[in-house]
Amino acid sequence: MVHALQAAVYDFILINFANPDMVGHTGSIPSAVTAVEAADWGLSAIIETVRKVGGKAVVTADHGNAEMMVDPATGHPHTAHTTNPVPLILVDDEYKGKTLREDGRLADVAPTVLDLMGILKPEEMSGVGLKGGR
Repeated sequence: MVHALQAAVYDFILINFANPDMVGHTGSIPSAVTAVEAADWGLSAIIETVRKVGGKAVVTADHGNAEMMVDPATGHPHTAHTTNPVPLILVDDEYKGKTLREDGRLADVAPTVLDLMGILKPEEMSGVGLKGGR
């Protein structure tokens, strides 16, 4: 992926780090830690490259999983997706020091990406770009 970013061949690349999600379903805390560390390592290399080439990155998730490995009510492994809020991190030097709207939802991610790319949002999209913050 780093090579593709350096080559500047693509206008848009979507990367899914499935490790924390897939391992989160096992209920194994040590495995989840390893999965999150692997995703962190990969993401670090990608973000470093994005910054070097003057690109932008959006880091988010569509649901939680590995952040809750034990069901607090039962004490048993929690192996399902959670509905906990997930962050959306924008890596964009032009937007440095500003904040995104805090009331975002999953439907707002695609309009945000389109906004970053200078593409008008189609009327069919119900979401609203998140760059309306301060």
